[in-house]
Amino acid sequence: MELRHLRYFVAVADELHFGRAAEKLHISQPPLSQQIQDLERELGVALFHRTRHFVALTEAGRAFLEEVRRILQDTDHAAETARKVGHGEVGRLSVGFGLASAAGVMGKILNAFFSRHANVALDLQTLHSRAQIEALVNRRIDVAFPILPVSHRDITAEAVAAEPLVAALPATHPLASAGRVRLADLRSHPFVRVSPEAAPTFHDHVLAACAEAGFAPAVAHEAGHVLTILGLVGAGLGVAILPSSLGKSAEGVVFRPLTDAPPIQIGVAYRRHETSTLLLSFLHVVREVSRKKPARPLRATASA
Repeated sequence: MELRHLRYFVAVADELHFGRAAEKLHISQPPLSQQIQDLERELGVALFHRTRHFVALTEAGRAFLEEVRRILQDTDHAAETARKVGHGEVGRLSVGFGLASAAGVMGKILNAFFSRHANVALDLQTLHSRAQIEALVNRRIDVAFPILPVSHRDITAEAVAAEPLVAALPATHPLASAGRVRLADLRSHPFVRVSPEAAPTFHDHVLAACAEAGFAPAVAHEAGHVLTILGLVGAGLGVAILPSSLGKSAEGVVFRPLTDAPPIQIGVAYRRHETSTLLLSFLHVVREVSRKKPARPLRATASA
């Protein structure tokens, strides 16, 4: 029994006329009659009462028709699902992102992606950059937005956005009225820093920037969540360095651009030989939003 036998049967059942059914199927009547007879022989029951001027479903035919319609509907649904998956229109994608990308470029990417792929489910996981790469390698996520550089033989990384750094200052701080701040201006002030465990790559970037400016920050407090950091700054317990996209309104806190702090580079990373159509659709949106053409893998000597 083949699907065409079932479709032929439904056509005859709908028309109750072999000639009209054959016309609807774009075949001649004799082959259609033969196909129905073959189907009845295979089933061992008559599906139609036939006379020269009359065609009607038997009781077995009515029961068979109900089941066949369900089978064909399920088959059509399966075929449509396969086509959508094959074109990256449905499915599930696991995405890792961190402190910087969460408030910055990720929002634009997700808005653009969902506007075109409403039937795709995204599993969003908050991970620091090194954990993102580990999760990619171990296939726990499909795509990541780490701080660059990334160095792993199985991972490809492309630059997506540059995120400037800002100084978060208590509203009563002497530098709060300044238009812009240099890193060196913060050397004598206590720091509220992002904990190394929460964001090791970002932590290392800030330490390196301060070292380049000629000092090591005097850490008074540290926290793993940006709201906690801003609360401590707002309470006057220190200054903080954060990605500019996190420099939003917070009670008792002002944000000032850092003129001499190198920005962090946010990238999109994925397994080098991945061929998922859904992932390729996602990367297409990422590149479009970042207005970048596909880039060659970024090479580095240290893991992000």
